[in-house]
Amino acid sequence: MSMQQRKNRAVIIVNYAFCSRTEPLQPRKGAKREADKLFKALSKLNYAVKLYYDQAAKDIEEIYRQESREEHGDCFVSILSSHGEEGAIYDCWGELVKLTRIFQILSPQRCPVLAGKPKIFFIQACRGNVTDPGVWVETDSGRPPADSFSHYLSIPDSTAVMFACSPGYSAFLNPLGSMFLQTLLEFLEGNERHLELARLMTRISWKVAFHCEAKGPHQGHKEMPCFVTNMVREVYPFSTQTTETVRL
Repeated sequence: MSMQQRKNRAVIIVNYAFCSRTEPLQPRKGAKREADKLFKALSKLNYAVKLYYDQAAKDIEEIYRQESREEHGDCFVSILSSHGEEGAIYDCWGELVKLTRIFQILSPQRCPVLAGKPKIFFIQACRGNVTDPGVWVETDSGRPPADSFSHYLSIPDSTAVMFACSPGYSAFLNPLGSMFLQTLLEFLEGNERHLELARLMTRISWKVAFHCEAKGPHQGHKEMPCFVTNMVREVYPFSTQTTETVRL
């Protein structure tokens, strides 16, 4: 197959039901419906999409190992949706999966086919248990913990990672979906999909920060997405391409 025929690929992994843990994790109502919509949106953008539900840690790693052996187009996109902590997400059994493990699988040494190609991750998961009451003005005197960004050092070349919230904070989800992924979905279906990646991520951060807030027990609380990138060129990952889609 020639490079021109290879499709951009996307992997969506959503854990919404959890089993067998000392302190059971709550079901994530709305996460499955949200993932289904993202599957359809990326499919319409001519991505070859694979969607997985409730995966164990070893299976999550195997999914990415399989991707490292596939023929890829110009870029790779992955959406991870689960409970989480700083630098990790929970598998369906309540075990932590370090994000560095996933990033290493797609490193140039282990995945030559993606070397130099954009690898884009959107991660809907908590990074701590602090909720953000929301403020309009902040000083720059506060500093994150020294190791807050240490796991970024292991991201492969040409990679961008966008998190639903800042280090140490909680991400919100309700039966209708999450602030972060619902905004991503809205933009994938709208004209924003034509934006360059860094501008798209900035627009998502703006929309979530200023136009979204929690309901219920955390009424009025906010969420601030953030992203890190080591891209060395402009990337337009959602500005159109003919699709294979597989549900697993």
